[in-house]
Amino acid sequence: MSAEDKLTRESVLAALEDVKVPGTKVSVLKVDLIGEVRIDGDEVAVQIVRTTEKEETINAVGDLVAEAIGVLPGVASLTIEVDDRSEPQEAPAGPHGQSSDPFAAREKLPGVARVIAVASAKGGVGKSSVAVNLALALRDSGHRVGILDADIYGPSVPIMLGADQQPEISDTDRKITPIDAHGLQMISMGLLIPESQPVVWRGPMVFSAVRQFLKDVQWSDLDYLVVDLPPGTGDAQLTLVQQVPLAGVVMVTTPQEVALTDVRRGVMMFRSVDVRVLGIVENMSYFICPDNGKSYDIFGRGGGARVAEQFSLPLLAEIPIDPAIRESGDAGRPIVLQGSGPVYDSFLELAHRVDELAVQNQPE
Repeated sequence: MSAEDKLTRESVLAALEDVKVPGTKVSVLKVDLIGEVRIDGDEVAVQIVRTTEKEETINAVGDLVAEAIGVLPGVASLTIEVDDRSEPQEAPAGPHGQSSDPFAAREKLPGVARVIAVASAKGGVGKSSVAVNLALALRDSGHRVGILDADIYGPSVPIMLGADQQPEISDTDRKITPIDAHGLQMISMGLLIPESQPVVWRGPMVFSAVRQFLKDVQWSDLDYLVVDLPPGTGDAQLTLVQQVPLAGVVMVTTPQEVALTDVRRGVMMFRSVDVRVLGIVENMSYFICPDNGKSYDIFGRGGGARVAEQFSLPLLAEIPIDPAIRESGDAGRPIVLQGSGPVYDSFLELAHRVDELAVQNQPE
């Protein structure tokens, strides 16, 4: 075997660069599916880190890894091992037996002054629409803004921003460059998987994807990074609060009680992990009929104010029902881009209030 053909860990990893997680365009290296690589002469052993309980996913990755490494010059034998981390691990104990603080490792993101999360704890309340229009309103207020679509299972931000180009990945440090969408730096799983491909990942892979969107994306000189969280109070939410210090969370609800119940759970979840909720946004608050100018409370009214009062939080905005919000989002040109009108004014006021509160709550 020539010097050029000598097997090294680097040459093995280079061969795995183009191996994708089945059904996606994401490298197995980027989501930490490859663990230890051992080389002994012409014998190679590679660990696949099992972060999902789906056996077929692990088997498919193993086949792809074997195919990629098997053609390398000098490989006489190849062993594929599985490092099973699918079961939740207990937090490491501190010096006196107590659990160590899972939030002690929060590190400020390079290139980002403040991180704002937009959450709902319930689907169907227009959270992503609020997140996108809030980000654009912050931009219109003179800030440099990015948006991270952390809804791994149902990424909708690319559709709302009319974006379909793939982000660039550096060959040297594997950093991801976010795309530009209407003046926002943006990253989303929706840019990395085929539109019709469902994401069937378990919790550990969701954790890894959100962490890498935070740590491996090269955000550039942002005043604000707006994070659109998925519904619920699960892996994506906990990953975010464990990884980075937040300037605060904006909770989105609709007026009816079925939405308010989940919002209450969301507020308590964020408070339990020492993250400040900046306030409540009541979306779909009322409808002004264009035929007679009368206001109709289709989903009730005042629910956002009640839950805000319950937790001593400000009601940041009451966003009306307007067909133009849905139409502009579907067309990839969110309503804030219109630059005028009652809905635009509502989002601009929301941006001003979020900015004011976030500055007050700036993490050290």
